[in-house]
Amino acid sequence: MSLSRPSPKPPRTIAAPRTPWGRAASLPRATVALLLAAVALTAAACGGASGAPSSSGSTAATTTSTAGPAPAKAAPAVTRLRVVTTRRLPAPVQLPALAALSDGTVLGVGGLDAADTSVSDVVRLAPGTPKVVGHLPQAAHDLGAAALGTKAYAFGGGTASGPIPTIAAVSAGGAVTSAGRLPAAMSDTSAVTIGNTAYVIGGYTTTTPLRSVLAYHPGRAVRDVATLPHALRYAAVAAVGRRILIAGGTDGVHARREVLSVDPATHRVRIIAHLPAPLGHAAGAALNGTFFVLGGRTDSLTGQRATIWAVTPATGRLRRAGSLPVGVSDAGAVTAGGHILVAGGRDAGGHVHDELWTLGAA
Repeated sequence: MSLSRPSPKPPRTIAAPRTPWGRAASLPRATVALLLAAVALTAAACGGASGAPSSSGSTAATTTSTAGPAPAKAAPAVTRLRVVTTRRLPAPVQLPALAALSDGTVLGVGGLDAADTSVSDVVRLAPGTPKVVGHLPQAAHDLGAAALGTKAYAFGGGTASGPIPTIAAVSAGGAVTSAGRLPAAMSDTSAVTIGNTAYVIGGYTTTTPLRSVLAYHPGRAVRDVATLPHALRYAAVAAVGRRILIAGGTDGVHARREVLSVDPATHRVRIIAHLPAPLGHAAGAALNGTFFVLGGRTDSLTGQRATIWAVTPATGRLRRAGSLPVGVSDAGAVTAGGHILVAGGRDAGGHVHDELWTLGAA
């Protein structure tokens, strides 16, 4: 046990007068005398010509500024969504991966066309009229995409010959470069961004549905940060704050009902809610702190739904938040510019859509 040298005896103090914030700390007598003299001088200065700005007003302003600006008001919670604009994609598509870049560009990567054939298109969805701006080295569908700065990163994907392990970086102009490899070839994933890290959720190898949550940062090795309670493919996913929210999906056999919250920093996974019924192939996006689950379908290939569900992450409260114009599964969704963009999808009649819906607060 360490011993400290006794402190010298402090000078005698007197109590300072009570202030509007409570009793001030005790001060040395000499210091109090100086303060009283300063107050007297200030009072004399304030006794000048009437109508002149007083020093007490100036001091008050300084005190307010040093306390820092008032906290910014949080954006109001969105309780319902509606379609505010509809545009057309260059071609019908299902299972596109969407990412919103930091410069305002929104990209759609890969997917399946109306004939269920993989496409290599990189489509600029916003700003402006949607148009093809580039191509992946290999046509792929069921890939996850997330933005890091001014690039989108596309993870794996399904091809005519099976899943692939590649990670591709895609610029706003559509240029594609290699950016690494996943631990295994996989498709059917979802991906989100938190800070400077992208996370790849679930997926499917050539034989096995996955339970992993993988973290990726350019130039670093991919690492496993969490394990889901069950295997998961085709889930609705979005990031809210520092959490990953996951709703529904399939375990490779049946659609699921769970809404999961994943904390990558602590590796903790919790069930925070349950959907009213099992739902797979839905799209996910977050707006003003609320997680939205858009469309999807049951285990039936014709069980498409139009319902939009809203989940409050802090409480797990689940509520209806509107409907899509038509029930679709396998659409892509992303938040951009205070709205949610929903691209493509497949309806109960097997029709593949070319709409790009912009959803805003109802």
